[in-house]
Amino acid sequence: MSSTTSTSTKPATFRAAVVTQPGATDAISVLDLPVVAPEPGQVRVAVAAATVNPVDLAVRAGVFHQAGVVHQPEHTGLGWDFAGTVLEAGPGVDLAPGTRVAGLVGGLDRDFGTYAEQLVLPASDVAVVPDGLDLTEAATVPLNALTALQLVEILGDGDGRSLLVTGAAGAVGGYVVPLALERGWRVTGLARAADEEFVRGLGADFTVEQTSGWDVVADAGALQEQAVALVRDGGRFVGVQPSFLPAAERGVSIEVVSIMPDGAAIAGLLERTARGELSARVAEVLPLDRFDDAHAAVAKGGVRGRYVLVP
Repeated sequence: MSSTTSTSTKPATFRAAVVTQPGATDAISVLDLPVVAPEPGQVRVAVAAATVNPVDLAVRAGVFHQAGVVHQPEHTGLGWDFAGTVLEAGPGVDLAPGTRVAGLVGGLDRDFGTYAEQLVLPASDVAVVPDGLDLTEAATVPLNALTALQLVEILGDGDGRSLLVTGAAGAVGGYVVPLALERGWRVTGLARAADEEFVRGLGADFTVEQTSGWDVVADAGALQEQAVALVRDGGRFVGVQPSFLPAAERGVSIEVVSIMPDGAAIAGLLERTARGELSARVAEVLPLDRFDDAHAAVAKGGVRGRYVLVP
């Protein structure tokens, strides 16, 4: 479909849930926004499913606005990962309309997101969804699996050293565990007692106790300073909150993963999910208008799987 297609076949607007009053009770508004044609190297996608992440709640609460990270004058986009179908490809993009894709919108300071009926983003940030993988499941993969992959790349090879993964049954931790095991780490998962079977099923040891002395702690549970305290003297801490680094102590190195969209890596993760090597956990599917319900559930904590919003 070319960018010159008549408006009779392309709606002039689309619905999107965005933050208009960060920190307010009614922080989010559903707006009708103008359809934009993709530029060279971009793709316009009809969103079939968008996941809810804790970072969305922080954007809603104005945490990043107050920290000076977000500077949007009118509204701020919500949502990071999604799955859907191609509507239109910009010049230089070889993705036919109707192609099923999943991808990741990067950064925080943006006026668009995946809580929407459609979006335009770089084609390099999406991947084709393999046959047999449902779009709802595919939407749960990009952000957390890619975060885990990039975190494990920071870790490097384990050579049998000890690694504690906090939040090991959570959205990111559930990917860090198997990927770190593949790199030769001796992995122990820290999670709630009810999650023992799941964590051990990934191949890791399990603990509910915050014991110290680990060579490395991968802080997928965002415990921050609590997790730094668990690292042995001179060990390593790798976190997941680039905007809020914990203080270093006792010679512990502080590293952090800052997620970067990578369509090629997402493609590999989707293929592994389709083969059953990685899990896609869906907690509940809700219509887009019920973002409040999804946010309330995520805010309570302990959610196993992802809340998915469908426009």
